[in-house]
Amino acid sequence: MTLFKTSILNGIAVLIKTATMFILNKILAVYVGPSGYAAIGQFQNFIQMITTFAGSAVNTAVVKYTAEYHEDETRQRAVWKTAGSFVSIFSFIFTFLVLIFHQKLSLLIFKTEAYGSVLIWFSVFLIFFNLNALLLAILNGKKEIIKLVVANISGSLFSLVITGVLAVMFGLYGALVALSIYQSLNFIVTLYLSYRSEWFDFSYFFGKIDRNIAKKILAFAAMALISAICVPLSQMVIRGYLIHEYSAAYAGYWEAMIRLSTGYLMLATTTLGVYYLPRLSELTNLQDIKKEIYLGYKLIFPLAVFGGIIIYVIKDWIIQLLFSAAFLPMRELFLWQMMGDSLKIGSWILAYLMLGKAMTKLFIVTEITFTCSSIVLTYLCTQYFGFKGVSIAHLVNYALYWGSLSYFIFAKMGEKKL
Repeated sequence: MTLFKTSILNGIAVLIKTATMFILNKILAVYVGPSGYAAIGQFQNFIQMITTFAGSAVNTAVVKYTAEYHEDETRQRAVWKTAGSFVSIFSFIFTFLVLIFHQKLSLLIFKTEAYGSVLIWFSVFLIFFNLNALLLAILNGKKEIIKLVVANISGSLFSLVITGVLAVMFGLYGALVALSIYQSLNFIVTLYLSYRSEWFDFSYFFGKIDRNIAKKILAFAAMALISAICVPLSQMVIRGYLIHEYSAAYAGYWEAMIRLSTGYLMLATTTLGVYYLPRLSELTNLQDIKKEIYLGYKLIFPLAVFGGIIIYVIKDWIIQLLFSAAFLPMRELFLWQMMGDSLKIGSWILAYLMLGKAMTKLFIVTEITFTCSSIVLTYLCTQYFGFKGVSIAHLVNYALYWGSLSYFIFAKMGEKKL
């Protein structure tokens, strides 16, 4: 399937997901407020880290090798069985650990033990969360885009209904419980869609681990684990810094800005994951790879730039519509955030090439380096520019990241080492 067709189909799911996200933002803005946003952001970062360690680290490898072995069903099944075994084992380990330490984790994440029961909900549903992600990765690798779109749409609707209802009824506590369970409930839909595919059989997902496949998967798992540590942890550090330097409300304004960026960039970011990763994984000819990169900069990058311009122009209206008047102080972040977001997508086009070609060392080094620089730049920029410095740091960091990736990757292309 071409990039254009994939973008159109994926666009349908993104449109629905974006709409549900913005509706939820409004509900959360009213029922939990800016300080509640900060708590939700902390918990989402925790979920991202734990689910990755509990098994979802293998999913990028599942997409890559399912696509790469598209002509060898036996090897595909070996990938699924090895990945499924990893997911099952580590999900149960982390379920046990979260159950034991739920009170201490609550204190660490929320600075109170009052939300310990939220961690219990999360631990119980963790296995279904990761199995859902595994099946979505297989659908992606098999290029069953229509089923992938339907599964993603159902996930968006689950998110809207469950989070909306629980947030209205129970405030912040309800919103946190919803974050713990809604993606796991979507497993029922994803399982049904996968079950109707010719390639599906329960026996393909559990059993003996293939040592050669495991080595390949672990290389990708290492990259995913680094991301799972670096990105959420850096956001938690920055959020904690903003709370200390300003207040929980200001950390909430920044969280709202991140959520808005995630929403309007979703068409670009999901197209990279749905089309780009499997496509780059299956290409071996250097000229074909260059053409795909050029196509990404021709079609995907302009989407991010155009979206950023529109969001900036109507920022005051957006704040009132999607959040509330209490969030107006976030308006000073928009200019720098939109510029940084455009650079982010430009750099991610090359970052997905690192994933598609298993450039593990380069990925890990750049991920750690620019995670650390994001924290340092945030401190420096906020000291000099005030609160808007958090978004200026975002802009500067992605400018440096894109420049570095361009240098290293195009050097590899020149040496024909891809």
